[in-house]
Amino acid sequence: MDDRDKILTQLAEERWRVSLALTLAMMFIYFGFILLVAFNKSLMGSLIIPGLSWGILLGALVIISAWVLIYFYVSWTNNYYDRKIEDLIKD
Repeated sequence: MDDRDKILTQLAEERWRVSLALTLAMMFIYFGFILLVAFNKSLMGSLIIPGLSWGILLGALVIISAWVLIYFYVSWTNNYYDRKIEDLIKD
């Protein structure tokens, strides 16, 4: 295997690790929310302020966390992964 193939293999492994870490983070957040809904209804239904319960707040945070994780992945891809690929193409 030459150097370009080794670098490409390392990049593919890094992309896999980042994708897996972000996927596991999203699964933990999502399934944690679902488990709270299923097993702790009293907490999820309790009001923080009038008109806002923990369930609604945490549901919104699940959606926002998905956006944050997507932003992190796109940012990492644009700033790191794509530049490394461009460097390989130029060589």
